Amino acid sequence: MTVISLTRICLAFSASLCCAGSLSAEHHHTDTNKIMTEKLNVTQEWDKVFPKSDKVTHRKVSFRNRYGITLVADLYIPLNVNGKLPAIAVSGPFGAVKEQSAGLYAQTMAERGFLTIAFDPSYTRESGGFPRYVASPDINT
Repeated sequence: MTVISLTRICLAFSASLCCAGSLSAEHHHTDTNKIMTEKLNVTQEWDKVFPKSDKVTHRKVSFRNRYGITLVADLYIPLNVNGKLPAIAVSGPFGAVKEQSAGLYAQTMAERGFLTIAFDPSYTRESGGFPRYVASPDINT
């Protein structure tokens, strides 16, 4: 292969990456608009796979992450505790949701005096984001 051919291939490849990047940016803009107007379906009843503790109070909370996606979480507060509390934020193992291990861990730590929050990652369960039901390790870091 000659130097000129190699240069042309590199230029063509670079141009295709630029085009792909601008298409990706347009797609991202559409997804951002969809995320910002998204209606979440949040359950107020106890929906966990583990029993509810009588040593903590529980309620749902939500917040926006740095990408503008609304995350829904379970907040566990120890009963009969006043003042400042140490806090723990829990996200479950890859692909899990707050109704499983993350919630159980958060509730158990709240029973031990921590203010805890267990949340669903972006795109999963009650949290927002599109496409739905996809595990995204890069957005979770």
